[in-house]
Amino acid sequence: MLDLRNVKTTLGMAMLACKSPQMCQKELWVYMLAYNLIRLLMAQAASQVDVLPRQLSFKHTVQVWLAWSQTQFISDAPEDLTNLFRLIAQVRVGKRPGRIEPRAVKQRPKPFPKLHTPRRRARRNIRLYGRPQRLRA
Repeated sequence: MLDLRNVKTTLGMAMLACKSPQMCQKELWVYMLAYNLIRLLMAQAASQVDVLPRQLSFKHTVQVWLAWSQTQFISDAPEDLTNLFRLIAQVRVGKRPGRIEPRAVKQRPKPFPKLHTPRRRARRNIRLYGRPQRLRA
């Protein structure tokens, strides 16, 4: 089961950085590749300790993998991989029925209005009428 809201938050893809549709598509594919690789690590760790992969923490796996890859040369040695899988399997998540989180934005509002017209027209309007006034917070 793909928890898209969780993946977007955990992998930091709430806002895509690309501007063209083709590059946005490539960026999404890279995020999906990263997601699948993390899930593969979780599946391998879960099989070693005989638990379901959904019982392991996705965020913990990302953090362990980032720390592991920055501090140690990754080799194919079985003991290195076994240690990595043991670290991943340490944090488990249980069933959390009835868990409800508020869907609210905590970001501060930007001091500029949103661009509701095509950029070319907005540039022309700036040349003709000057820049718009800043929003008051």
